[in-house]
Amino acid sequence: MKLKNFIGLLVLSLVLTGCASAKSIGNIAMEGDYAPAEMPAMSAPMEQQFAEEYGRELAYDEAVTGNGIQTNGIERIVIRNADLSIVVDEPLEAMNTIGRMAERMGGYIVSSYSWKTSNYKGIEIPEANISIRVPATLLNQALDEIKALLNDKELDLLSENVSGQDVTKEYTDLNSRLKNLEDAEAQLKLILDEAYKTEDVLNVFSQLTYYREQIEVTKGQIKYYEESAALSSISVRIQAHEAVNPITVAGWKPSVTVSKALQSLVNALQAIVDGAIWLILLIIPILIIILLPFYLLFLLVRALVRRSKRRKLEKNKISE
Repeated sequence: MKLKNFIGLLVLSLVLTGCASAKSIGNIAMEGDYAPAEMPAMSAPMEQQFAEEYGRELAYDEAVTGNGIQTNGIERIVIRNADLSIVVDEPLEAMNTIGRMAERMGGYIVSSYSWKTSNYKGIEIPEANISIRVPATLLNQALDEIKALLNDKELDLLSENVSGQDVTKEYTDLNSRLKNLEDAEAQLKLILDEAYKTEDVLNVFSQLTYYREQIEVTKGQIKYYEESAALSSISVRIQAHEAVNPITVAGWKPSVTVSKALQSLVNALQAIVDGAIWLILLIIPILIIILLPFYLLFLLVRALVRRSKRRKLEKNKISE
């Protein structure tokens, strides 16, 4: 029973220390449940009881935590990804070229698929999507090679988004948590070697199983960050020119006319709204400042005139 009590306090102190850093970790793609499993309720005796029963004193270094770890000199861990939408002559050929480029750079194809759509004439037009991973150091080169597939980079590059996520803090906290978990596991192994009661052995073994599971989960999250930072993801949507070119009927492009009409409508509404904003925020306040004194003067004169008329009426009534 003494060993059980001591193990409870030991586990509680290690959990509080090891989980302090985990509170700051969020938005992890492989996020696991950091909440400790329910531990048996144990009371207050400390290391002295364990020393009395097993002749060993336990020392635990809590110096390294998520809040106290030294971050100076740590290499930044940044996950960089890119999304593109492009227009080419042959979408399937472009998809295969992008896939071969990824393999040549030491990356790989995550997914790729193609399908067909029909234009207004009923002609089937191929489209494709491909997602690849390339070494992060070659991300810019990969983007340049993809853009080299375009006939006109100004018109055929419909969209491009390159994002970066700095996960240095999360990565550092995970390593700190891993160290605390491994320290707890090592000390529980020492306790297991000294335990000679069946109940104590089962309790310690249960705690060891829990910590081994948490260690594996944390290692998996660390590996995810390392791989995500080492290999950048690029997703490309590939369309054919026929799918984005405007509809043409005997030289007339109704879609272009519709676009111009809508643009004119937007411009007109924008001019009206801009005028209303100028009127409310600039012209009306200036008019109020200029006209307010005249209005107050008008009210004063009107009040004096009415008062004068009222006095004359009272005098006339008195004289009658």
